[in-house]
Amino acid sequence: MRRFLDRLYAASGALAALCLAAIAVVMLANAGMRTAGVLFRGADEITGWLGAAACFLALGHTFRHGELVRVGLWLDHLSPRGRWAFEIWALLITFCFSGYMLWAVTSFVYGNWQDKYVTQGLLVIPLWMPQVSLIAGILIFLVAVGDELVLVLRKQKPTYQVAEEERRAAGDFSETV
Repeated sequence: MRRFLDRLYAASGALAALCLAAIAVVMLANAGMRTAGVLFRGADEITGWLGAAACFLALGHTFRHGELVRVGLWLDHLSPRGRWAFEIWALLITFCFSGYMLWAVTSFVYGNWQDKYVTQGLLVIPLWMPQVSLIAGILIFLVAVGDELVLVLRKQKPTYQVAEEERRAAGDFSETV
């Protein structure tokens, strides 16, 4: 199960990176085509959808690697028992919020699918299609938070804390700047 989850987070991060690369390709193609006098229909919509997909698909990967904003500053000043309790509390709140967010976004996208809404702009496609990446990203983030919660409940160090400690041991203090 551990290997599957690690691959899921890595694949999610890779898809987010591909979305960013695709944004660059679309923007360069749009600029080149504009110079040649050719219209690239829907370039703005495509870059917007890819940007949203990149943000949401990166959530699980960045969370697991300690790259999301956390309350580590407060946690560092607590006793080990206090840190453990606060870590559980924070992960539970995050898990509940993420679960609610998944339900709300899925309901919204399902409604768009059911009502056959289409995008507005130059490129007209069913609205649910670009929105599916939001559901996937939130679902992967929810799984990542649940994964960390299980680790902490087992009194193991969370993966994001281990990643942060490894960065600091390597002399990388870039996240504190």
